[in-house]
Amino acid sequence: MAPREPIHAGSGEPVLLLHPFLCSQNVWRSVAAQLAGTGRFEVYAPTMLGHHGGPKSPTWMLHTQMLVDDIEQRMDQLGWETAHIVGNSLGGWVAFELERRGRARTLTAIAPAGGWGHHSVSKYETVLKFVMGGPALIAARLLGPRILRLPGARRLATLPVSGPADGPTDADLELLVEDATHCSAYVQLLVKTLRLPGLLELARLGAPTQLVLCEKDRVFPTPRGNRYFLTHLPKDTRVVRLDGVGHIPMLETPDTISELIAGFVDQHASKPGGSVGAG
Repeated sequence: MAPREPIHAGSGEPVLLLHPFLCSQNVWRSVAAQLAGTGRFEVYAPTMLGHHGGPKSPTWMLHTQMLVDDIEQRMDQLGWETAHIVGNSLGGWVAFELERRGRARTLTAIAPAGGWGHHSVSKYETVLKFVMGGPALIAARLLGPRILRLPGARRLATLPVSGPADGPTDADLELLVEDATHCSAYVQLLVKTLRLPGLLELARLGAPTQLVLCEKDRVFPTPRGNRYFLTHLPKDTRVVRLDGVGHIPMLETPDTISELIAGFVDQHASKPGGSVGAG
């Protein structure tokens, strides 16, 4: 597939949206449209290195810092010295690293990855889950979206991403399958995760931060999947717990996620506005 142009719309406070591992900017389609539609936010949602429609990795040994470097270069191209950064899963990990470089006005981390030390059960459990999903990805690559019509396939496909099986729409689920089966960084990032520690120095964050945890998150299940963040983040971090949703809540309840982002940005921006809705 040819490189995909990032979602870039609206005007106002700069908001950067970063997607999860195996996904693309597509997971932000609804939220980006809602935020841009308020007239208060300039929204930018790129696809990261090694992911479907994003730039190719320049080396086999892809690591988090390269993902961060790429996003930082894109911010520079936009003329954004800083932005309100929102990241889900792998995107949350990248968001924290961008904050460490001084690029965040605020940080919203939704079910973020990287919540582990160099050697921890949580890290190895996470890698094992993705390795065990490898055969399903191979089958989906061979069959394409029609694999979702097989008995039980929708439930299997939605277990890692949503609470109920009917969480994502059919269109969103087909895009997820396409993105996951064309992610060239699949092995690279799992190897990187095994070799290197997770997030460090969380207590030194300088930007206002909100941590969003999802009740039905099966990738980083509560409590063990987010204990590291709750222990190491600054005491003034805002913690939001969403009931009934899975690891990628933008696909299940975009209105709620839009409201969370807009409200937090408004709280810390110079000119707060009203609410965000589906319109």
